[in-house]
Amino acid sequence: MENQNRESLGSRLGFLLLSAGCAIGLGNVWRFPVITGKYGGAAFVLIYLVFLVILGLPVMVCEFAVGRASKKSMSAAFRNLEPEGKKWHWYSGFAVAGNYLLMMFYTVVSGWFLKYFFEMAGGKFVGMAPDQIGACFGETVGNPVSLLIWMVIVIVIGFGTCALGLQQGVEKITKVMMSALMIIMVGLAIYVATIKGAGAGYEFYLKPNFKALVAGNGEGGHGLWDTIYAAMGQAFFTLSLGIGSMEIFGSYIDKSHSLTGEAARVIGLDTFVAICSGLIIFPACMAFGIDTGAGPGLAFVSLPNVFNNMGPVTRRVVGGFFFLFMSFAALSTVIAVFENIVAFPMDKLGWSRGKSVAVNFVAMLILATPAALGMNIWSFIQPLGEGSSIDGLEDFIVSQNLLPIGSLIFLLFCVWKHGWGWKNFIAEADEGVGMKFPNNKATHFYLKWIAPIIILVVFVAGYLDMFGLKKAPIVLAVMAFVVSAIIILSRFVKHNILKK
Repeated sequence: MENQNRESLGSRLGFLLLSAGCAIGLGNVWRFPVITGKYGGAAFVLIYLVFLVILGLPVMVCEFAVGRASKKSMSAAFRNLEPEGKKWHWYSGFAVAGNYLLMMFYTVVSGWFLKYFFEMAGGKFVGMAPDQIGACFGETVGNPVSLLIWMVIVIVIGFGTCALGLQQGVEKITKVMMSALMIIMVGLAIYVATIKGAGAGYEFYLKPNFKALVAGNGEGGHGLWDTIYAAMGQAFFTLSLGIGSMEIFGSYIDKSHSLTGEAARVIGLDTFVAICSGLIIFPACMAFGIDTGAGPGLAFVSLPNVFNNMGPVTRRVVGGFFFLFMSFAALSTVIAVFENIVAFPMDKLGWSRGKSVAVNFVAMLILATPAALGMNIWSFIQPLGEGSSIDGLEDFIVSQNLLPIGSLIFLLFCVWKHGWGWKNFIAEADEGVGMKFPNNKATHFYLKWIAPIIILVVFVAGYLDMFGLKKAPIVLAVMAFVVSAIIILSRFVKHNILKK
């Protein structure tokens, strides 16, 4: 049974801010500055922007087009559009699983930022030495009760918003949250520009050094290929493409505006936040002599040290607003992905919104707990080898597998004649006023052959980067076997058990 009384968004602005809210997350405000610092600053940013346009934009248009044409979530989108006898819809279950897996660790990390916001605004870090602030971060990760409490708070906020409805809850609250995020971020960037010594941060961030990059001794200590691969991966992963997180919002909008223009606006907002976060972090770090390549500890250890160097009132205000900005970025993604999770049984099984929220709320509390405990009392579980963790495995399955493979499937579905097809895709993407998708042989050839190769390079390189040349093929083979087994088992259950 499929729900025929489907909700829709109340405004175009709501669609743009919801889609941007899903894309704008920790990948922008946390990972982007970290990886930019690691790979040498401005040269990395320019390469990143190129791949954002040639890879991220077309895949996002594909997701929006599939959603708007089908008017369904991933529960039935491919099935409604695929040619008779084709099996593209087999991926739907993996896409939905990807949303659950993403939230199983993302809700835990989001809780860190909420906790830090209250602690920073409350003055906890005032007067602390750098090693004491580092110890506070270790205490945050090592305390299972604290992690679980903040994880539950995030889940309550996310599903509570979804329970209010698409327009009155998800759309309205995300509008307020995203507007506040933009105002806080711009205000912080302006304030940081007034700090003495911030100029060195702008030079690092905005002045490319391609000569050093090509020579293999860029400021981050990386060569050209390392930087290209990192920029390619960041451009690909920052938009959360491939698991239907964007497709769902395409299914909620009308046909008054072309999808290429809408996707460009969403990516523009996403990029603005990512770039602006760097304009806050790098000048502030350089002004106070903090290492910009400090990795994940940049947000939770280095930046509190930066804020401590400010005035007694300023450090609490600026630090509090910074972590509020980070919290809004994380929560906007949580709410958007939760909406995708809630919509699946509503579309597929005809559940009411209330029932779907209640069942998924309980399910998420259970599913997210292992990631929280895996950082402390279950830290002996190291599924990807020494030093790994449960949340690392969940992140690996989503980021290194479902996102690239899912994006490849969306892309091929839209451009191959054995899928939905190029003509159908172009007709849907171009309907409405605004920017049109390039409809020519060169673009079609690029999306049919070149872009898939780029995605496969990201996919394989991710395995090589994590496991090395010797182990990567073995792990790939195991993953392929597991996926094949899941598909065969699901077909067997459907045809031999459910039909009885």
